[in-house]
Amino acid sequence: MVDKMEVTDLTPFMTPTTAIESTHPDVIAFTAKHASGAKDTIETSVRLFYVVRNSIRYDPYAFILSVDGLKASYTLQAGRAWCVPKAILLAACCRSMGIPAKLGYSDVRNHLSTARMRQNMRTDIFHWHGYTSIYLDGRWLKATPAFNIELCRKFNLLPLDFDGRSDALFHAFDADGNRHMEYVNYRGEFADVPIDAMEATFREAFPELWITGKTSLGDGADFDKDVEAEISGTLSDMKS
Repeated sequence: MVDKMEVTDLTPFMTPTTAIESTHPDVIAFTAKHASGAKDTIETSVRLFYVVRNSIRYDPYAFILSVDGLKASYTLQAGRAWCVPKAILLAACCRSMGIPAKLGYSDVRNHLSTARMRQNMRTDIFHWHGYTSIYLDGRWLKATPAFNIELCRKFNLLPLDFDGRSDALFHAFDADGNRHMEYVNYRGEFADVPIDAMEATFREAFPELWITGKTSLGDGADFDKDVEAEISGTLSDMKS
């Protein structure tokens, strides 16, 4: 659903922050490279969506809830990130081009997972799932750049597309009609990362992480390898 809320001051959504580093040299260079030649802000935002979606690999094991770990420049350097830093990077890229952008969050029930994640999380609810809200032609459009195309193909998911004219949110079902994702709680949209509120939620939801001092849901494991194992296991289960 397109947000047609009247906006009187877009300044907070065009200003760099500690995490949304729209003036960082690496962000500016990355944005300029991939937005070059775009004829308008819509085409610019679409190009930026796809390059963030596909060039930064989705990796929930890269969960780092700290200011430094959420910075757009860090995500560019790492080349992989969970949904929140990817949304931050897209917002930073948009702001660097003068396109207003903010961060949106929801709790979702996600059926894309691995055995390691299920063991560590003990729930299928992903709190503070992040997306980017982009202001185009007087409307706020929701764009979710989390799952790169290779991951979608492996899990038989319909890749999420963005045309700069309508919302791009996760499909409720995969390519075969199986339940994929359900939005269970909307947390709002923000000009900057609400890191204190996020930390409070994660401390309550995953106390073991904070007690043991872990910083990752994957214990330093390789998410791509675990995805391959998950797919192989699923195929084996189907054949048995």
